[in-house]
Amino acid sequence: MGTLRDLQFALQLKIEELRQRDTLIDELELELDTKDELIRRLQEELDRYRATVSLPGSSSASTACSAQSDNSQRANRKTVISEPCMLDPVTLAMVSHRSCDKSQESQRLIRAAFLKNDLLKNLDEGEIRAITACMYPTTINQGCYVIQEGANGAQAYVLEEGRLDVTKDGLKLLTIEAEDMFGELALLYNCTHIYSVSAQTDSKLWVIDRKSYQTILMQSGLNSLSHSMELLSSVPFLQSLPEDVIMKMSDLIEETHYSEGDYIIRQGATGDTFYIISKGQVKVTEKKPGHEEQTVLSKLSERQWFGEKALWGEDVRTVNVVAASEVTCLVIDRETFKEIIGELVFDCSHEVKQSHESKLESDKDPDLISSSTLSDFQIICTLAVGEFGHVDLVQLRSNTKCLYAMRVLKKKLILSNGQREHIVREGRILMEAQCPFITRLHKTFRDTGCLYILTEACLGGDLCSLLKDKGCLDECSSRFYTACAVEALTFLHCRGVVYRDVKPENVVLDEHGYAKLIGSRCLKKVEVGKKTWTFCGTPGYMAPEIILNKGHSISADFWSLGVFVFELLSGGLPFSDSDPIKILTATIRGIDQIDFPKTISKSASSLIKKLCRSNPSERLGSQRSGAKDIQKHKWFEGFNWDGLCKGTSNPPVIPKVKEPLDSGACGHYREGSVEMCTNWDDF
Repeated sequence: MGTLRDLQFALQLKIEELRQRDTLIDELELELDTKDELIRRLQEELDRYRATVSLPGSSSASTACSAQSDNSQRANRKTVISEPCMLDPVTLAMVSHRSCDKSQESQRLIRAAFLKNDLLKNLDEGEIRAITACMYPTTINQGCYVIQEGANGAQAYVLEEGRLDVTKDGLKLLTIEAEDMFGELALLYNCTHIYSVSAQTDSKLWVIDRKSYQTILMQSGLNSLSHSMELLSSVPFLQSLPEDVIMKMSDLIEETHYSEGDYIIRQGATGDTFYIISKGQVKVTEKKPGHEEQTVLSKLSERQWFGEKALWGEDVRTVNVVAASEVTCLVIDRETFKEIIGELVFDCSHEVKQSHESKLESDKDPDLISSSTLSDFQIICTLAVGEFGHVDLVQLRSNTKCLYAMRVLKKKLILSNGQREHIVREGRILMEAQCPFITRLHKTFRDTGCLYILTEACLGGDLCSLLKDKGCLDECSSRFYTACAVEALTFLHCRGVVYRDVKPENVVLDEHGYAKLIGSRCLKKVEVGKKTWTFCGTPGYMAPEIILNKGHSISADFWSLGVFVFELLSGGLPFSDSDPIKILTATIRGIDQIDFPKTISKSASSLIKKLCRSNPSERLGSQRSGAKDIQKHKWFEGFNWDGLCKGTSNPPVIPKVKEPLDSGACGHYREGSVEMCTNWDDF
């Protein structure tokens, strides 16, 4: 047995050994951190490279997009708005006369190119046929460019003969072969090409332009909607329903195809389905007891119906209905039918209460605002710079407690980008929108070069900045900000206005911590029972029906709201990629293809999935009780909606708003031919 001295020496050696191990562990952890940082940077480079490689050519199915997105991706999420699509006689005549003769082989090749393309393969067969008919041929000589990097695009192409090179910054990325399609993003909006495409050999291509593409899809959608509504309205027991209810039913009714000889209904079976014949003919037969043969009772053809008893209760079928030819039926089941007619109109009794007014507004004299001119405002500082101008923080000279935001928009930029109609529409809607959850527009001025829009100043920052700081938000905070957005959307929807651009960047905090939707060029009033067709919104937040040009209405906002909740809780988007096409195709595949991160609870996941249903009429909020269905969802259980509307609820964050007056006023607007702008049609 060793002496105490020996034991102490052995202990000292052991301690030294452990210290050396700790030092080694620290060094290895530092090395690991360094390698993690290197991997992160290389991944960013790889993502940027993939963005250039995957754009042209036949698109391959991308995997479900990661929920996490870095701050640089978030910063680049821009609202895109295509020019308004109008079915004017000139455009319709142009499209109908452009139908070009094509061989069977050319038609087969174009169709195959569409079906290989991740975005366009989602179009209906009839839509693909109509677009194919409208495509026109062009040839490109060896060495010439089809697309040049940095140029704006308005056409998509299918290569029939030859080979094309895709390059970026002079570096070859890939080769386009026959039966490949490229440039499809330009069919949706005016995008800038980030790659060049040149002819490796003399080549033949088929071309479709954006205006023709959007016109064909709008016309197809309107024809389909009109046909369904006409068929539904021809049924006697449906004729008394309002137009908007018939439209909702036409959205939910399914088109089903049967081959000759198929049984649509079998005698003796129970059923819950009602059928309207859209095309073809059916035989109604009955097999009587003791007889082997079936007796033909009647024949039904287009615009006739059967199975209506099933809508009112369980129905035992007393006859057979058999397809006598190729048959197409519009089909609706009992549960869907009862949901639609349970209440004939949306319940808009839930109005946003006006009792919650920002205390900041109490210092403001409405008469002082109404009588003010542009020269009465001093510029304190510039808050932001945008696409068409900038935003200044301003104060009234006569009352320095009155702070406002002044949007200064350059008319030339608005007009050259085709955004006049969108700006005018936004102004009209916001002037009438006096809601505590929407930033207030007070008045506008104009001069020869600019439009000046005076709005409420919300200096607490936007939710995008909050997400950058925190990564993601807890359930309590997310619930509060989502509730504010729901109140704002309810206010707009009850007035027939669709917002179309719900995202954290467009939700700002006032000095008390309450969230408000800001103005957006995507705002539009849509008549009851109607749809709008403009490609509008932010990729990643945009509803599938907008991407596919199916026509959309207020239901598109509920899809965006679901994505909004997902991002608040996870810090990332469900549909995210550096390539816009991959974002759009992932959106079309739907929310069910996405793996939810653990930061999203089961109840929140349920809310998101119900908001992001692919069929617009099935989304939570789109049904008979409107926004009340969202409020009653279990994720909002226990939430004080009344306190929110009265302004008595405690917000998650009270913003630390810096006193802007410390810096002093730094300028004023030039005097001259400035006038108050009261007519939005002529700003």
